[in-house]
Amino acid sequence: MTEFLKKEDKFTFAEAGEGKPIIVLHGLMGALSNFDTTFKYFSEKGYQVFILELPLYTLPLIKTNVKNLAKYLHEFINFKELKDFILLGNSLGGHVALYYTKLHPRNVSALVLTGSSGLYENSMGSNYPRRGDKEFVRTKTRAVFYNPEIATDELVDQVYDVINNRNSLIRTLAIAKSAVRHNMAKDLPKMNHPTCLIWGRQDTVTPPEVAEDFHKLLPNSDLYWIDKCGHAAMMEIPEKFNTILEEWLSKRNI
Repeated sequence: MTEFLKKEDKFTFAEAGEGKPIIVLHGLMGALSNFDTTFKYFSEKGYQVFILELPLYTLPLIKTNVKNLAKYLHEFINFKELKDFILLGNSLGGHVALYYTKLHPRNVSALVLTGSSGLYENSMGSNYPRRGDKEFVRTKTRAVFYNPEIATDELVDQVYDVINNRNSLIRTLAIAKSAVRHNMAKDLPKMNHPTCLIWGRQDTVTPPEVAEDFHKLLPNSDLYWIDKCGHAAMMEIPEKFNTILEEWLSKRNI
């Protein structure tokens, strides 16, 4: 994906393709590469795909929250002069997409949520974060996926580095607390946007009941399950994820 990375103004993002825009938003411990397969797939299917790097560790601490991440997204959208776009978010990225849609509903043509926060979620456990204990980090990172092999050494190192750096750790905890404060339950029934929910049946972070609640609260949603799949379907079973999304976009004529 490095060949598609760009830095313009204060934004770092990947961009490819032409057509209707899809803006992809990664999770709290996520990276742009989490959506590598989906990015390439839809940029070759008549969509202009962006993956925006969220400033999780660079905002002032007092502004490190869901609200200001949505504001940053809005600034990016204005900078790129985007309209009538699809927002696709995993975990925290889904929450940011929802909060943005609450504030700017007319800009969004559709939502795609996978393992999204915004209602409730499980943390890495009561002992999280345990700094300096790499095996603990490895165990918890593997638990995010149905197939533990997805948690490569590179991914474990990435999470380990985040929680062992004071700056990133403080901001990680601030965002996690912000996600709890910005619960979207009362807002979702007002969002009539076509919404595609793609969920791993074995998601332990935002378990299946979270998907069911999103489906009940969002008035114009469709829920799809991927079996033998955890919290990040677009990483774990990307082919199935892409097929579901492509068929949904076609069915909804988006």
